[in-house]
Parts: sequence; C-alpha cells; structure tokens
Amino acid sequence: MEVTDNEEPILNKVENTVALQSLLFKLQRWQWWLLVAINIFFLVAGQSAAVLLGRFYYDQGGNSKWIATVIQTAGFPILFIPLFLLPSDKEPLASYTSSPSVRTLASIYLVLGVIIAGDNYLYSLGLSYLSASTYSLICASQLAFNAVFSYFINCQKFTALILNSVIILSFSSALIAVNDDSGGPSGVSKWKYFLGFLATLGASAVYSLLLSLMQLSFQKVIKKETFSVVLEMQIFTSLVATCVSVVCLFASGEWKTLHGEMQSFGKGSVSYVLTLVWTAITWQVCSVGVVGLIFVVSSLFSNVISTVALAVSPIAAVIVFHDKMNGVKIIAMLLAVWGFASYTYQNYLDDSKLRKAQSNVTETHNNSVC
Repeated sequence: MEVTDNEEPILNKVENTVALQSLLFKLQRWQWWLLVAINIFFLVAGQSAAVLLGRFYYDQGGNSKWIATVIQTAGFPILFIPLFLLPSDKEPLASYTSSPSVRTLASIYLVLGVIIAGDNYLYSLGLSYLSASTYSLICASQLAFNAVFSYFINCQKFTALILNSVIILSFSSALIAVNDDSGGPSGVSKWKYFLGFLATLGASAVYSLLLSLMQLSFQKVIKKETFSVVLEMQIFTSLVATCVSVVCLFASGEWKTLHGEMQSFGKGSVSYVLTLVWTAITWQVCSVGVVGLIFVVSSLFSNVISTVALAVSPIAAVIVFHDKMNGVKIIAMLLAVWGFASYTYQNYLDDSKLRKAQSNVTETHNNSVC
C-alpha cells in the first residue's frame, strides 16, 4: 500500500478518467478550489441541519423509521430546478468515448437507489436510538471503510497522511463505542443503544461502498463533463430509493400510525409537517455536495468532508438539544478534526503535483509543435 513517486496523484487515478477530468484541468486553480468550496458548503450545512432535524423528529414523539427513511430522498424533485437552469449544450467528449445506453444507466440508478434506501434505513434506525452527537461521531468511521473500498474499487492510492487520517478517525469512533457515558436519548435501553451503534456503523460502511460505486460509475460508464450528470445521478437514484422506501413504509404497516404521530407531535401538527419537509430539503442539499465532490475530486475526499460535518454536528447538538459532551466526546471530536486536516493537506499536495505535471505536459507538447 506504499505510494512511490511515479504513482498518480488523487485527481488522476486511472487512465479512463482522462475524458472526465479534462474540463477540470481547464479551470484556473482558484476556480477549481471555489467549485470544491461550494460543494463542501452544501455538504456540511445540509448534513448538519438534516441530522439535527432528524433528532428533533424523534425527540418530539416521531417514531416511524420508514418515514424518516423516505424523507432522506423524497426531496429530489427540487433538483429539477437547477437541472433545467443549466445550459443544455454539452462540451463534446473525446472521440474514443461513447455515451452509455439507457438500459445501462437504468441499471446503475436501480442498483444504487436500492442500496441508498437500505443505507438510509440503517441511519434512521441508528439516529432513533442515539443522541445526535454520539450518532455523528460514530459516523466518522465511514472514512476508514471508504479508504478500503476506494483502494480496491477506485485505485485510490494510500499515503502516510491518508493512512494517518483513517487511523485517527477510526480511533475517534472507537472511543465512542467503548464510552459507557456516551448515552442515548432518555428512555433508550442499553440494548437499543448498542443496536443503534451497530446500525450506524453498518450504515457508514454501506455509505462508503456507495460513494466508491458512484465514483466508479462516473469513471467507467458515464464519462460526462458537465455538472448536470451530478444532478441526474442524484435525481434518479433518489427516485428509486424513495419508491423502495415508500413500498417498505406500507409493507411494514407504519403508515397507519402517521396520523396519530402527527396529532401527538410535541410541537404540533404544523411543526411535524415542516420538520419532515425541511429534513427532506436539507438532505438533498447535502447529497448535491456529496456527489459534486465525488465528481470534482474523489469519493474519499467527499467522505472526509462528510466527517467534518459530523464533527460540527456534536457542537450544534450540545447547543440545540443540550447533549452531554463529556471528555471522551471532546477528544473524539478533536481526533476527527485532526484526521480531516491530515487528509486535506494530502489533497493539497496531490493537487499541486497534478497541476505541475499538467503544466509540464503542455510545455512539452508546445515545444514538440515548434
């Protein structure tokens, strides 16, 4: 797993990504970082708000795991607005690339959508039994899972800094697991707390696999160069996930309890509806940031930024819900920030190396023409 000097940096992982990355190479350095920053904002703001709203739903009397699953993807129709506003003309791809068939795209969206639905249910189950701060810190383990999947699926190379980041974030999650004073919401037994921990850990692993599969789809199959492909991926996978979740909502019988749940909601029926609506919207904002970072950088970087949001959520949870923030949680949060900083610096080094290599190739080409 060592990285030698002649191995490709993060943005240039495999030969088949040449067509995909050509547009990114044309961007000025500040333009590329601005695009990354916008997607980071969407991810961090969206995820932090969605986690807090999800915990608020359970705290006020909500109990349906499947309705909490449905709303994680049900907001996808709002993404048609930016999709329609984008220019319809697309920059032609290299002659050796070809667009995937409708059947191929449908298969990709179907598989990813089903995985998303199952993953969202595990997250809903975990959040129902854990405090928002504990839930967020456990989710930081997804980076370690993603590093493994990225290595085998996306040819992501490991460096000392990346490995350091993965190990530190794994320790951060492990601290929460062994901390007897982490606590869950009032009335949650130790068994349900443990079940919530396992569900959240499993959801983190599935989510990491999902990111790597999305990146593989961009690299090997879709190979388009406009941001519309990001929105299309999010819209159609969310459509599939929503349909699967709705079917499960009715099959489980939970739909029968929704009216009574709304009437008995702590803050009232209107607040119940608004909570579900805004949770759906914030999850879609988050998803645009996730898929955008996969497109612009890599699935591993996208997961690292998700970890940053998970480090922000505990602070917000302490302020909003007065969650217990003991010494172990503080150390776990600091470790998460350290892991993020380690990986971000590695990405900066790789980006600088890539830009320099691209400049050398251009100069060589110009000299050969002369």
